[in-house]
This record gives sequence, structure tokens and C-alpha cells, in this order.
Amino acid sequence: MTSHLEEQYQTSWQERQTFAENMQPIIGQLFRNKGIEVSVYGRPLVNASAIDIIKAHKSVALHEESKLRLRESFPFIEALSKMELAPARIDVGKLAYRYLFQGGANGFSIEQYLEKELTDICKNADQEPAKDVVLYGFGRIGRLLARLLIERAGPSSKLNLRAIVIRPGKDGDLAKRASLLRRDSVHGAFNGSITIDEENNVIKANGAFIKVIYANSPSEIDYTSYGINNALVVDNTGIWSDEEGLGQHLQSTGVAKVLLTAPAKGDIKNIVYGVNEDMILAEDKIISAASCTTNAITPVLKALNDHFGIRNGHVETVHSYTNDQNLIDNYHKAPRRGRSAPLNMVISTTGAAKAVAKALPELKGLLTGNAIRVPTPNVSMAIMNLNLKQETSKEALNDYLRNISLNSKLQNQVDYTASTEIVSTDLVGSRYAGVVDSQATIVDGDRAVLYVWYDNEFGYSCQVVRVMLEMAGITIPTLPQS
Repeated sequence: MTSHLEEQYQTSWQERQTFAENMQPIIGQLFRNKGIEVSVYGRPLVNASAIDIIKAHKSVALHEESKLRLRESFPFIEALSKMELAPARIDVGKLAYRYLFQGGANGFSIEQYLEKELTDICKNADQEPAKDVVLYGFGRIGRLLARLLIERAGPSSKLNLRAIVIRPGKDGDLAKRASLLRRDSVHGAFNGSITIDEENNVIKANGAFIKVIYANSPSEIDYTSYGINNALVVDNTGIWSDEEGLGQHLQSTGVAKVLLTAPAKGDIKNIVYGVNEDMILAEDKIISAASCTTNAITPVLKALNDHFGIRNGHVETVHSYTNDQNLIDNYHKAPRRGRSAPLNMVISTTGAAKAVAKALPELKGLLTGNAIRVPTPNVSMAIMNLNLKQETSKEALNDYLRNISLNSKLQNQVDYTASTEIVSTDLVGSRYAGVVDSQATIVDGDRAVLYVWYDNEFGYSCQVVRVMLEMAGITIPTLPQS
């Protein structure tokens, strides 16, 4: 016989599931039609399952004194769907919590409250045309960028993936490329439908019509012949890293700007979004999105330096193996990297610690770094051993970083976990540049050791997309303001 407690729980669960299922189409329409990315305390709800939406609401209790129930947040999502809004990231969890529990109502209806809190984007729908995007190269980062851009496809999209450029292949190449986009051993199946048009060399994915251009070099391509103009070319091949090499793209007809998904040499600006994107000027033609590791550590280092000050430190990267390494022992021009990647931990080098200074000049010369490649295919960790300019405690440092992850300009870059059970595979698909593992933090006076996880593929790709938007002159604010 079912007990009263069992019935109560089952009724409560069914209610939550119903609200979550009712939220899904509204969240989807907000994203595709208005460019509104809905989240709950930083946890994205776009394309989330009903269970993920429930879990996102449950996470509010980790940060606040009261729960946030789905029936409490649902009216806010409904109200958003009826408003004229410009593209933005809106944390409906924070908005609802402040209204319900922190005096935000103040006599306002939900609609009046939202108009007040979202005044910067109300009745200000941006009619600027979408920016044409070309992915030059279609490896690990290229395919994840394609997924992210396709995910954004729709009437409100400001980045329009028009083409992919790859080297000439053999018969069946297009089907192979589409298959690699459709299935991924690390990141799982593509969320949607993919078909190919071999006659026109086109991949069609969730409404995106993507021309596949075969070329050996940028000089062979006239993008305007494909109807592509003033394009942003994202070079993810790793072939060029200096102005001379990357400048070849600018010689192609139809190209306006170039973004490199790797550290750049020379005077090219290395951008870590959230830290120094204000360095990007309208006249800049070539920009670098730095490396995955630089993106993971720089936001956390900035937060720490701003509050505690950093005297010096060492960053050790425990990094998943990459396609640059060998599956079995074979020749490699770099030391040790010729040894089998799936079988060995391999000591390597990283320029990420020094590269931090390009985004944070105040840390120039203060950090050293090294790397260990380990037999996992994705998700890495940076261990930061730092000497601070003031003493603190584990609790104070963790509380500060937790607040940074929730209520700061860096909230889209820095995530925070208090789990005692989290392991690397739990972070596959993380959209943050880095995730602070608070349970591993060590503090002894003015010395601190921090452990920062990062999805070196997907999290980095999300940072690249943010730089792309900035280069295209597209601002997507995060609301409510901290």
C-alpha cells in the first residue's frame, strides 16, 4: 500500500515534470525567435531535457536560503515570451528569486518587474543582419564550433555558418564529414537532423545550409561566388599562427576578419573572453582566441589577483591527449610526444602560463608552467600553486570564487562545484572556460593551491564563439546585472 509520503513525493515530482515539459517549447522559441538564452543560476536551459530543467532549479538551494520551485519560475518564463526583447542571456532563476524572496516585487507585477530589470533590452530588438561565418578546417574544434553555431541558427541568429573549408578529399568525403559531425565519441550524438546534398557539396543541419568548399589554400577561394560577403573566417587548422600566414585569408575575396583558435605569434592580440575582449577594436582584422588552457586559468587568476593579489605561482596542466600525439610509439618532432598517448602520462610543455600575461599584463613574469598529457580523450585540469599578497582561508577563498561564478562579469567563464564526487567525465560538455573544484582547494596563510577543471574542447569552443560575437560587433548582455 502506498504511504502518504510516497504519494506526496510522486505528486510533487509529477508537478515538477509537467512544469519542466511546459517550459521546454517556450525556452526553445525564446532562443530561436528572439535570441534569449534562458538559464537558472548559470545553468543553461536551452535544449535542456525536462530532467535537466528540474535539476537546474534544484541547484538554487546550493546558493540560496530558500528553494526555487518550477511553478514559481514558470510565470517569469511565460512573461518573457510575451515581451519584445533584444538578444540576451537571462537568468530567470535569479530574477524569480529576487522578486519572490529578496524584496524585488515591491508592489510590481511580474510583468512590470521584468520591464524594470530588463530595461536595457526591452523594445530594442536589434535588426542588424547576421554575420557570415566560414570555418577553415573541420577537426575537433571546427566540428564543435559548427554544433554551437547550428544550435544558434534561427531568425534571431547573429552568426550565420555559411561554409566549411577543407582539403580536397576522395569520393565519399562529404558523407564522412557529415558523419563526424553527426556522431562524436566524446560529445555524443548531434542534437538534430543532418543530411547531405552531394551534387551541391552542402551539409544541411537543423535549418543551416552549409557549403563545403574544397581548397588547398585560401588563395584558391572566392567566397563571393558562394554568396558569402564580409565573412569572419575562423581558422582552426593550426597551420598558421602569425600575421603573414593568417593574412592569406584576407586576400580571399569576401573575407573581412580572421579568428585563430590557437595562441598567436607576434603582435596579434590574444583574447580571453571575459578578461580582455575590450581590446578588440573595429579595425582589427586578425585576432587569436588564445589556447584552451589560457582560457581556463586566466579568468580565475584575474579574479584572485583583483581581490587577493598574486605575488607569483606555478601552473601545472594535467591535459587530455590530443590529435597531435601518436596512438602507438612512433616518430614525433617534439620530445616524448612520440610515445603512445593512450598508454602513457607524458611530460610536455605549455606556454599557457606565460600567455596569461597577454590578457593580464599585471601578471607578466609572475607565473611558470608545465604540462602532463594523460590517457583521457577530453577534460583537463589546471593546478595553480599561488603565493598571494595577503593571507586568507580556504572558506574565504572558496566563498569569493563561488560569488564570482554567480554574480560577476566572469560568471560565464568561471563555474564552481562543491561536489566531493566529481570526476573528469562529469565535465564533458561544460560551457565554462574553467570550473573551480572547491573541495580540492588548499590554503595555508598566503599560499593557495586551486584545482580548475575545463573541457578543453567544448568549453574552449564556447569561449571562441563569444570572441566571434565580439569581433562581429554583437553584444549579448547577461541579465540581471550583478
